[in-house]
Amino acid sequence: MAAYLAAHPGFLAERPALYRALQPPVRVHGETLADHMEALLAAARAETGAVADAARAGQDLTLRAATAVTALIGAPDPLAVVSAEWPALLGLESAALAAEGPPSPALRDLPPGAVSRLLAGREVLLRDAPADAALHGEAHPLIARDALARLPGPRPRLLVLGAREAGRLPLRGATAPLRLLAHALARALDGAA
Repeated sequence: MAAYLAAHPGFLAERPALYRALQPPVRVHGETLADHMEALLAAARAETGAVADAARAGQDLTLRAATAVTALIGAPDPLAVVSAEWPALLGLESAALAAEGPPSPALRDLPPGAVSRLLAGREVLLRDAPADAALHGEAHPLIARDALARLPGPRPRLLVLGAREAGRLPLRGATAPLRLLAHALARALDGAA
């Protein structure tokens, strides 16, 4: 192993994540220790930065979701708010409501059992590069990540959000704001009916 590392001096520098798995040398003085400590610190900073970035993305989605929910308040047509206003408010490419049951021009129609099949027992699902074009319509080729959130109620309904940039729908911290959007939309639709 030592011979390999001597023959490939840049091996560890090219793989800073390995420093998290290595045991640093015990208090040795000189440049060797400083280099190892600097690498360990850089690996720790990178890991901490990634966690902080994920937290900020989730927080950003929460703020955008709260703004989208306020747009529903008092709206005479909640579905128009979803399709026309929510994409801009949420910083997304598309927003729509899909439902099983009788066809409706305002909804994306789904065959019976589609909501259960898509969510597989979950309330919220985030997917990278979704394959089903029917959920996103003409925006489908632009969607890098989508979010599907079940609306409460007797009829199987699904809030469908699509993002051109995957980070707009972060994998961490997205469940609560997406659930909020789905529940607020169900309340606005069921209260308007």
